[in-house]
Amino acid sequence: MFRLHPTLEKDSLPVLETGGPDVRLAVRLIDDARFPWLLIVPMVENVTELHELDAQAYAAAMDMARRCGAVLKDAFAADKINTAAIGNMVAQLHIHVVARSRDDAAWPGPVWGAGTMQRLDPGEAERRIGLIQRGLGGA
Repeated sequence: MFRLHPTLEKDSLPVLETGGPDVRLAVRLIDDARFPWLLIVPMVENVTELHELDAQAYAAAMDMARRCGAVLKDAFAADKINTAAIGNMVAQLHIHVVARSRDDAAWPGPVWGAGTMQRLDPGEAERRIGLIQRGLGGA
């Protein structure tokens, strides 16, 4: 049975879950006002690496990363989209899709470990989630 890693749960907000019985993905918004930042989590137990996904799950995750990148670029007028599956701190497989702007708090460096997380106020979290959901067409 799939269970989201507690750190991912603590640091992010649910946006949507999508897929069918064979492939399920959770899309979550990192709760940091400084960066429009999504996580895509394949809902597969005990998977830590992209190559461990079967071909169908891999294709679904990569398609969702592509779609999330396009939505973030448009919705937040991003200069660059960073997409990565690092997993050094949290091994559970998750793909980061981050909208970057030349004037953001970490530019041009990576967002990981840059400063202190600034939680979204509830209204802004709701606004961002709505933009992303609409951009993804409900999934």
